This record gives sequence, C-alpha cells and structure tokens, in this order.
Amino acid sequence: MPFGTLHSFRGSALTINPDDLLRRLFDSALAAADPALAVPPHLPAPPRGRTVVVGAGKAAAAMAAAVERSWPGPLEGLVVTRYGHGADCRRIEVVEAAHPVPDAAGERAAARILDMVRGLGADDLVLCLISGGGSALLALPAPGLTIDDKRAANRALLRSGAAIGEMNCVRKHLSAIKGGRLAAAAWPARVVSLLISDVPGDDPAVIASGPTVADPTSFADARAVLEKYAIVEPAGVVAHLQAAADETPKPGDPIFARASFALASRPADVFLRAEAAARAAGYECLLLGTNLEGEARSIAARHAELARSVRAQGRRAVILSGGELTVTVRGKGRGGPNQEYVLALAEALGGTDQGSARQIAALAADTDGTDGGIGEPNDPAGAFMDETTATRAGALGLDPSAFLDDNNSTEFFRTLGDLVTPGPTYTNVNDFRAILVDSA
Repeated sequence: MPFGTLHSFRGSALTINPDDLLRRLFDSALAAADPALAVPPHLPAPPRGRTVVVGAGKAAAAMAAAVERSWPGPLEGLVVTRYGHGADCRRIEVVEAAHPVPDAAGERAAARILDMVRGLGADDLVLCLISGGGSALLALPAPGLTIDDKRAANRALLRSGAAIGEMNCVRKHLSAIKGGRLAAAAWPARVVSLLISDVPGDDPAVIASGPTVADPTSFADARAVLEKYAIVEPAGVVAHLQAAADETPKPGDPIFARASFALASRPADVFLRAEAAARAAGYECLLLGTNLEGEARSIAARHAELARSVRAQGRRAVILSGGELTVTVRGKGRGGPNQEYVLALAEALGGTDQGSARQIAALAADTDGTDGGIGEPNDPAGAFMDETTATRAGALGLDPSAFLDDNNSTEFFRTLGDLVTPGPTYTNVNDFRAILVDSA
C-alpha cells in the first residue's frame, strides 16, 4: 500500500482515508510556513545605503525569492541552501551545498558571505535570511581547523543522539562565521535577520547556530557536550576546544547594538493551521507541544500508550506534536528520527487488537522534506503506518524490532511502500507528527 493510496478504515461507521487526511494535515503545516507568505510582512524599510542580502538554510533560496518579489529598491547578495533546494533569483545569487555533513561548496559560500558584509557602513543594511540547516551550510572552519575536521565532528554529533542545542553549541565554537561572528563582521552596518525556526523553543541563538545573534554558550560548554557523548575525535577539534583561544561574542557586546531579528515562521504557527484542518475534518485535536525532544523510539512508546487510551475512551482524535527528536545510532541501517518514530510506533501498536471499528494511523515527517537520507533531493521525509502495517510486514518477513535494532527504518518502510517523499519543501519548521485515532 504505497503512501498516498486512498483506502478506508474497514468497518468504520464513517469512511475515512487516513493516509489522505494525514497528508492533508502535513500539507497544511507546510503551507503555513511558506516563505512567500511568511517573509514579506517582516521586511524592514530600505536603507539610505546598500542592501546586502545573505543567508543560509534549507529555506534560504525561497526566502531570497520572496525578498526579491517584495523589495522596492536595489539588492545584492548571496544565500546558500541544500542541494536541490534552490530557487529562481535574479539579484541574489543562490549557491547549493551539502547537508547535513558540510562540503567545500558550503565552505566557499560562507567565506564569500563573510567577505560581502565586511567594510559596510552605518547607512548600509545586511538582511540575513536564516533557516534550519544553516549550521552545516555555513561551513567556514575557525582558524586552525579544516573542513574535514568539521565533517568528522558533524558525523559524530549526528550519530550521538545529541540535542540540536548541544550540537549547535559545538558548531559555533568550531566556526569562523556562526555564533554571532557574521554580525561582528558586518559592524557598523545595520543587521536585520529574518528567521524560520526549526528548533524547540525558537531560540535565535540556536537556529542555524545563530550567525548574527549573541552566543550565551562557551568553549567549556562545547567541551562538556563532547564529554557527555564520549566524542574524542578528531584530535584537531578537541585541541581547538581545549585551547579556547577566540570566544564567540556574548550578550551585551556593542556589536549587537544595531542587530535585530524577527521570527518569520515558527512551529507554533504551522500547528495552529494543522489543528484547524483536523477539526474541520471532524476530529478532536490533542496538541502535545511543538518543542518535544528526546529519543525517537522512547517518545513513540509513550505516544502509542496515549493513542491506546484515546481509542479506549471511544474518541475520534488527532494527536499532534512537533519538535526535534533524536536517534542514537548503533546499527548500520538508514533512516531518520521521523521514520524511526513511526517504526517504533508500529512496533508498539503491532500487538494491539485494533478491531474493525477502532483504528490508529500515523504520519511523521520533517517539514524540510528530508529525514536522514544520503543528501539527495528525493530522500524520504518520514513514514506512514496504519492498522495493516504489522500484518503486511509479517507477510513479508519483516521484523520491526530487528529493523529498529539496526536503525534501518528507511528499508522497512521502503519495502512496505510507506515512505513519505514530498521532495524539497523549501521551508523548515522541524518535525511534524500526527496520530489519527478513529474510534467510531
């Protein structure tokens, strides 16, 4: 049953297409975070001097296109986005680079961005367009480090299960541009940052590692993250953090006196739209929060218990949650936190006697269109499950527990035809999870 195929809860009093409804909820969330709508209301007034647009992230190119359509005066600049996430811009150059592990294209783009903002005057404006993914895309190593050092550190952090705030604390202290250093380079120009948030809590210092925002973390904090997750390589990274030679600019530094930011879109906004869509379809809506963090399979186990409880009460409901889950990688398979969440949910519900009129289905996907993957535009964003998942998996000899142990959720859902693959969405407001409980 490929995702997108319309089917009904067999025996339900109301005929419902669960995969169709769940995908419509996901699409409603994406529409609420469309940069074409989110960016223009937050644009500042044009300056007396030059306007230089820079930026990084999976939404950066779409944000740049929105600026071009709305800006009344001259523009110039460069933004860097993930491969396959480009947009048609005429005045702002768009460069594509690797994510989540940085590459030389991202390093060159970050160096060019830093050069563009140096030497500007007080009458000039730097308009900085920042979205999730910018940490890897602004891949300019601190002096003494190499791009290979950053790649190795990034891979280790991604496999460790570290939360996004912890990862970005380390990234800031390995960078020549993140952690407020871009704003420092632009001084005395005015810096206005428009942010699309992909982090729990919408902290601007964490979104893309805060290139234009004061950094409250320290080298000591970064060392503590490596110690917590037993990351001891590469040696150059460890030595750099130990030396602590050039701390990031902190709150209160005068370089931020002419820097400001606005949240153009955040997870709370998109879940309001999804809630409305769920209620319009006749479902009670239970929003568990937009900033959930934790191990994907542990969160899935708790959500499975909640879904059982809702079903036992005879309620028709959609259980929504956002945030950014993590996976501690111990196997050799492929996947991401959203796919692992759905696989763990399917495993937890597999032994449940859902019955012909009491059904549970779920979708979890990253709103940027990619959940793990190998860096290709058609990587899966997440996965779908319903009351047939356990039966179909059993018929094919697929053991959910074995696939979880190998962190191989992609292959499990690929075999079943239940991957969610929307392609690039040109936005990024983090994970979207919806569990549909139909207890008619």
